[in-house]
Amino acid sequence: MVIARLAPRTRAALICLKIPSLCFAEYEDASLSSWVNKERFQGYLQIDGFTLYELGETGKLVAIAIIDEKDPTEDSGRLKTLIQRVAKEYREHFNRDFQFGHMDGNDYINSLIMGEVTVPSVIILNTSNEQYFLPGEPIETMEQLVQFINGVLNGSAQANGGDGFIQRIKRVAFDARSTIMSVFRSSPMLGCFLFGLPLGVISLMCYGICTAESDDGSDDMDALKREGLSDEEEEDEEEEEDEERQRTAELEGPEDEENEEDDAGEKDPEEKKTD
Repeated sequence: MVIARLAPRTRAALICLKIPSLCFAEYEDASLSSWVNKERFQGYLQIDGFTLYELGETGKLVAIAIIDEKDPTEDSGRLKTLIQRVAKEYREHFNRDFQFGHMDGNDYINSLIMGEVTVPSVIILNTSNEQYFLPGEPIETMEQLVQFINGVLNGSAQANGGDGFIQRIKRVAFDARSTIMSVFRSSPMLGCFLFGLPLGVISLMCYGICTAESDDGSDDMDALKREGLSDEEEEDEEEEEDEERQRTAELEGPEDEENEEDDAGEKDPEEKKTD
């Protein structure tokens, strides 16, 4: 590495690495640290989850060839070679905006995009906003790969994912589903205990609440029925009392008439004597 301080009036620093295309010559207002951060990785490298996190700090888009190194195929070897050639032959065009590499397997990418990527395939990730780009057709030639990368740069390629509100909700649901599935795959008995016990307790609580409400409702109905029956009984009793009063009145009526006749008969002789 060669570092040379230019004329004091220009206030610029010149840095040239062994590769001639890697030179920094910017004025004092520019950020030298950001340039160093972007150029601290090789043009092409093997990528894993940790490396992808580190690449996110550079602000570059990451073009990845998804291959299976345990079961290499002709298509996997061709995609890997194409990515390497683009990283080398088109360095001056794409080095400022892209980082190239390959990843073994698609498990990490599937969890990252909440979907499934076929193996082998090419994907471009924007780690700053969690967007990703997939080619519309399988990449088979260098021209197709370069056209796909240029489409991402000029905005013509369709972007998927993102960090919006809906995507965050999907992320929470996807992470919960993935956690549950991983627990059941690793230990089915433990998964049944961890998730079955709380569900059973909640079910019992709901059942208890529902039955308690129904019991209270039945008690209220019984009370209303009892009140209705008591009112009817009171009415029946009042009617019976009225009937008894009427009967007694009817029975007392003839007796009073007989008593009046007897009194009248007793008075007549006396009246006769007085006469």
